[in-house]
Amino acid sequence: MALVTSGAPLPPDKARRMRITATLMLVAMAAIFVTTHQMLGTHPVWGYVNAFAEAAMVGGLADWFAVTALFRHPMGVPIPHTAIIPKNKDRIADTMAAFLRSNFLTPVVVARRMREMNVAKAAGDFLTKGGGGEAGRIRAGAGQLFVEMLESLDPDRLGLQVKAGLARQAEKLDVSPLLGRMLETAIADDRHRPLIDGFIRWTGLTLEDNEDMVRDMVQARANAVIRWTGLDDRLANSVLDGLYKLLAEMHVDPNHPVRGKVEEGLKNLARDLQHDSEMRAKVERMKNDLLANPAVSDWWTGVWERMRLSLIDMVRNPDKAMDGQVGSSLAELGQSLQSDPALQIQVNRFARRTLVGIVTRYGEQIVSLVSNTVKGWDAGTITMRIERAVGRDLQFIRINGTLVGGLVGLTIHAAIELL
Repeated sequence: MALVTSGAPLPPDKARRMRITATLMLVAMAAIFVTTHQMLGTHPVWGYVNAFAEAAMVGGLADWFAVTALFRHPMGVPIPHTAIIPKNKDRIADTMAAFLRSNFLTPVVVARRMREMNVAKAAGDFLTKGGGGEAGRIRAGAGQLFVEMLESLDPDRLGLQVKAGLARQAEKLDVSPLLGRMLETAIADDRHRPLIDGFIRWTGLTLEDNEDMVRDMVQARANAVIRWTGLDDRLANSVLDGLYKLLAEMHVDPNHPVRGKVEEGLKNLARDLQHDSEMRAKVERMKNDLLANPAVSDWWTGVWERMRLSLIDMVRNPDKAMDGQVGSSLAELGQSLQSDPALQIQVNRFARRTLVGIVTRYGEQIVSLVSNTVKGWDAGTITMRIERAVGRDLQFIRINGTLVGGLVGLTIHAAIELL
């Protein structure tokens, strides 16, 4: 029993008009041949016309047979070596898959093609341009497919699968050296200073909000004599004033000794994160404890659900998304991709390595998917798909065969008459 094809619509039959034209030419040649055959003795010119029509009719019939034999048995007669495509459907599928594998899905070919493409700039153009035209239709279709996928899958199960996948990747990741290199790079580029400034401001605000608690702590630790003389309030105020002064000096003086101690501690931390085995083991234990914490799991579930709903809303309401913060961020990213050569090099290198990796790992699966899909089509469907895709050119073969056959017949008749 023939297998049912996918629900994809068949391509439009663009060859219908050319098929009718080729058939009408063949019928016309047959009519001219019959008519002129009765008039051969009346004038020599009819001999030339008759020879042209006869040869054209033979050429048209021969090419009709050749074209028809590709797709079906001519006139329904099971002549050997006809209906070639339906009979060799599986072999065609394997040939298509092998051609795809050897000419497109090899790492060398993909890497060479990717080097010729500026993926980053193309992505930048796509993000900065409006949603109209062909790009807009592609984006809308891809977005709708993405939304349907998110809505069709069980949200809870999908969230668990994504969460489990991220957890597995996080377990494999050695975060300590990564954090150490990030901190080391930030210190080298002075990107840690805004962080220290922010910490100083936060400490000052926290101290301001908790002055009463600090006074209570100082008074609780003061002895009875100090409390009896009332010096505990002055001592608490002095402590607060000293802390405020220290924070102010640290904030305005980038070379303050305390800041230097903090920076020295950060440098030591960056070094230990990368090279100290005890520190790395401690960070690894902290990471595993964090991943195993049910609160983190619940937090991720909530984050995933909000992310999923936001993605669906963004695709269903693209104008609102593109007018808001997301749209501004995407536009800025697109401009950076268009104008920053260094960023383009990094993005293109990443895209090339990613695609080459996909082809290396999944090339055989992609080829098998193509082969099995074509094999799954019934013979009638694959015949109709191929015929509708190339049928217009095949009908030109019939037309050309009719005309060329007629000219050859005319030439032969003329040569016989002249000899």
